[in-house]
Amino acid sequence: MSELPNGWARARLNELVDLNPKQNFDDELTAGFVPMSHAPTNFRDKLRFDERNWGEIKKAYTNFKDGDVIFAKVTPCFENGKAVLVDGLPNGIGAGSSEFFVVRPSSAEVSAKYMLALIKSRDFMREGAANMTGAVGLRRVPRQFIENYSVPLPPAAEQARIAQKLDELLAQVDTLKARIDAIPALLKRFRQSILSSAVSGRLTKDWRATNVDSVDENKSSGWIPTRLPELGALARGKSKHRPRNDKRLFGDKYPFIQTGEVANSAGRIKTAKIFYSDFGLAQSRLFPKRTLCITIAANIADTAILDIEACFPDSVVGFVADEQKCLTQFVKYLIDVNKQNLEAFAPATAQKNINLKVLSELIFPMPLLNEQTEIVRRVEQLFAFADNLEAKIAAAKSRIDNLTQSILAKAFRGEL
Repeated sequence: MSELPNGWARARLNELVDLNPKQNFDDELTAGFVPMSHAPTNFRDKLRFDERNWGEIKKAYTNFKDGDVIFAKVTPCFENGKAVLVDGLPNGIGAGSSEFFVVRPSSAEVSAKYMLALIKSRDFMREGAANMTGAVGLRRVPRQFIENYSVPLPPAAEQARIAQKLDELLAQVDTLKARIDAIPALLKRFRQSILSSAVSGRLTKDWRATNVDSVDENKSSGWIPTRLPELGALARGKSKHRPRNDKRLFGDKYPFIQTGEVANSAGRIKTAKIFYSDFGLAQSRLFPKRTLCITIAANIADTAILDIEACFPDSVVGFVADEQKCLTQFVKYLIDVNKQNLEAFAPATAQKNINLKVLSELIFPMPLLNEQTEIVRRVEQLFAFADNLEAKIAAAKSRIDNLTQSILAKAFRGEL
């Protein structure tokens, strides 16, 4: 056990606090009621509560009042750090989930904020989780563990200074988190902006000015209104056999892709969860690699390009590009940009869908093949930049998430 700073001592929690104390007030007083869902996980978040009469909640629920610290004792809420310093209750009183423990400092020499920091510390949560008892899925931290937990205790004045310093530092951590959390939405808008610029011609305006091959023989911009059937083969997937869960359909030979896999593919389908047998293939259709999958039911106009041969049901349309006329990736950009427009064609029913006719009749502005190639190159370059930034943001977020625990550890070593 590490040496404590000068003036610090060790004590068991039951020597410093009252655990789950009962309290009596007028039944007609308005009080705060706190279900487990209202307890925050972030260190500095405030407690939320509903208002009820004290008489309605005092017996069946865990009692507490302003100045107490409450925390979850049941998995997974305990491990998630559901704990808070109680403050702002109506008449200063409240009750909540029976799965709360309540810690009330037993003297002015013990800071409630310091107790909250202890309960939120990694060591307390790790040891508490290791000592849980009960059935799997509903395990609880036992009272005996809480009472006997050894606490590094500085003098009261230093506890107050530590609590104040924690408030300052963790406020800065929250600010960093808020800024980091806002970046994914900015990157999403950045990608959308790039795609809009790509399919409108703005992205390659400078390129067209210096590339004579980017215009046709009539000296037009080369962006010709075109329908998808003019650019390649457009066909719905096929799954004719009923019932669709007939075991004979499935095996390990032919990948079978569904709408959810298109939606969650990040744009490329490289593998499958379900495979058809020869019997399954006979009532379906195998689409080639580089087919653009477009969903037309449930999720409208989600897209992905096949990196494998695959079958899919009629809720997915396959577009096989004529490579002399267009790039599959560029057509994907067109559909992605027009996703909301395509969703508008779906009737307002529980199961939204569009049909092949809608896709076939859509008119898109199409540049010449060499400009499509340049557009795809530029978009992929910019998306790679965004992906790289996103990876760095994820790493930074992980470091920031660990920063709170690092600060708390320093607090209990007397290093703040």
